[in-house]
Amino acid sequence: MSEKTRNLILTIGGISVIFVIILLAGLFSNNNNDNKNKDGVLTVKENFFDFGMISMKNGNVSHRFALKNENSETITIKKIYTSCMCTTATLIDSNGEKRGIFGMPGHGDLSNIGFQIAGGETIEIEAIFDPAAHGPEGIGPVKRIIYIETDSQTNPNLQLVIEARVAN
Repeated sequence: MSEKTRNLILTIGGISVIFVIILLAGLFSNNNNDNKNKDGVLTVKENFFDFGMISMKNGNVSHRFALKNENSETITIKKIYTSCMCTTATLIDSNGEKRGIFGMPGHGDLSNIGFQIAGGETIEIEAIFDPAAHGPEGIGPVKRIIYIETDSQTNPNLQLVIEARVAN
């Protein structure tokens, strides 16, 4: 066997070994990334509620939305805020403990909540609407939104919508 043939075989063999190493490294890397990319998915059974016709004189109305972490990974709620000062939200943990009164930016605390929801855990967000907050100008149809920001890469932002028709 000539020296050129031997060098060619060694070169091809070396390249083949390097290729196999890169291929295996990629496979192991993908498996590790799959584990790292597991992400909590916060779902809402219903994200809309209509109070129907309500009266200012009867005071506040409220509705609870159930949210569940459908994955095994923990999700952290960063912020909860509302679209209007007439609406607030309260987080109710799986033990029934209420946390915060979250409102419209500029009308409440928007600091990082840092509340963690374990995999499989269900919490509630209570929406509280004050039909008298806008006075007589607030009569008629209203639509308000509660915004929830999380660290989930799959579903980082949720919106819960409430509607009502306000009368005197």
